[in-house]
Amino acid sequence: MPETITDANGVTRCWWCGEYPDYVAYHDDEWGRPVDDDLRLFEKICLEGFQSGLSWLTILRKRENFRRAFKNFDFRKVARFNTASVERLLQDAGIVRHRGKIESTINNAKRAVELVEETGSLAAFVWQFEPDSHSHFDGCRSQTAESKALSKALKKRGWSFVGPTTAYAFMQSVGIVNDHLPECECFEQVGAALAKFKRPL
Repeated sequence: MPETITDANGVTRCWWCGEYPDYVAYHDDEWGRPVDDDLRLFEKICLEGFQSGLSWLTILRKRENFRRAFKNFDFRKVARFNTASVERLLQDAGIVRHRGKIESTINNAKRAVELVEETGSLAAFVWQFEPDSHSHFDGCRSQTAESKALSKALKKRGWSFVGPTTAYAFMQSVGIVNDHLPECECFEQVGAALAKFKRPL
């Protein structure tokens, strides 16, 4: 599989986005761009958990349904979901109807509330796991020392579906690492965004 693909307009991208317009837009406009909004961070880590065993494209195409089902991933609201909420969500064909993942999202919302009370923000907590250098993705690794540390720290606080591979995919998606390939036209764009990005404290 090639590391990059070049479209008819001569734009070179990471191979994984293929030619699907929605996937290309996600790659170009969102993946790897630094995020410091707590709700968007919570959304990303939950959706990465839902993605486990599935393709990200499947999750991306259901994302608006997930946002509706989980109150735009406002973790303070999701933390109040109960058993009836779980049963309702299991009937929602617009999302991934996996009891364990649904229950995990509710549990993680409660843990997110606790974490924000402890550290001030979810952003401040997750960005402390940013690596010292942003070496590009080599196409082989699925986890790093930093993603293992983030996973361990979250699990210690009671989070679930946050293994080191899921944690790494989350870190890639929100810019904690810049894993666009150097030949990809987004690599330098994301690097510039990271250079200007004010890390949350």
